[in-house]
Amino acid sequence: MSGLDDHDCSPGFVRVAASFTACRKTDSPALEHAMAAANETLCGIPRDQVTVYRHLFFPRRRGACGECRERAVGAPTEPGPQERLYHRVKTAVPGCLREELLAALRSGADVRLWVNGPTEQVIRHYAQLDRIVEGAEAIEAVVRGDGGRLGLARVVHGAREFVVFLPEDGAPLVTAQR
Repeated sequence: MSGLDDHDCSPGFVRVAASFTACRKTDSPALEHAMAAANETLCGIPRDQVTVYRHLFFPRRRGACGECRERAVGAPTEPGPQERLYHRVKTAVPGCLREELLAALRSGADVRLWVNGPTEQVIRHYAQLDRIVEGAEAIEAVVRGDGGRLGLARVVHGAREFVVFLPEDGAPLVTAQR
């Protein structure tokens, strides 16, 4: 969950239900539980007594712990991907592309992809550099970078497609693709 409360939502953005990682008690895997940020499940089982899975806890799924279900459904909402990306992009170098993307995010643009990983792999598998038609010069340093980690978000709004490069140690870079 984020540190924001429901009333901290930026105007124009839709909040989404809080999400939790799924887990099961190691010695009794009958029920699926929701892992909280406090290193225990929502129903109080310590982290070292559960096996964590690489999927989310779905409160309405059959086999979900009743107490975790109740607490997950009652948890405060969180910023959606548009709002989270909007706040990251606001720190990018000002320019027409940045302003166009910020406006698109405020109006509910589709964040189709948001990945993070080793820079070389993110560039190789997700950047599609040959499709960039605006902003390519700004990302040259990131593409030639010396390793590290990189986030990349692909946003579609109408006929426009943006790719945002989110370097671990630097300001976001906004590009447009054909």
